[in-house]
Amino acid sequence: MAPVKPHRPAPDFSLPDIDGKIHKLSDYSGKVVLLNFWATWCPPCRRELPSMETLYLDLKGKPFQVLACDQQEDADTVFAFSGQLDPAPDFPLLLDSKSVVSKAYAVPGLPTTFLIDKKGQIAYRAVGGREFDHPAIRALIDELMAT
Repeated sequence: MAPVKPHRPAPDFSLPDIDGKIHKLSDYSGKVVLLNFWATWCPPCRRELPSMETLYLDLKGKPFQVLACDQQEDADTVFAFSGQLDPAPDFPLLLDSKSVVSKAYAVPGLPTTFLIDKKGQIAYRAVGGREFDHPAIRALIDELMAT
């Protein structure tokens, strides 16, 4: 993941998950947030979701949250896809159906991921697929959780 210098405020947003529950980025203030932009039709997006789930489960109970913002698809499509994953994600799958949030973050393509620090600043960005349970990424998250 590439450092974002200088850090800049992460735009707040409000999006529904596949169950209709609304999530705001500001609800996760005080936590490190891995914010991922993805779609079910995107092969690298599909490949990286299990590593996000592993990371999320490993850090359960710590000041960390994964939010995955699906682009331009409906709840039924995302729900059906998530049922094919083993295990299905425990973290929120958000619906950015009109790509309003991805535009606010100037997402250049899918997948794109941001690491947002506990103060709500964008600290790192990655364009393209990653293994999020990789020790190097875990070290970045651990460092952000410690500050």
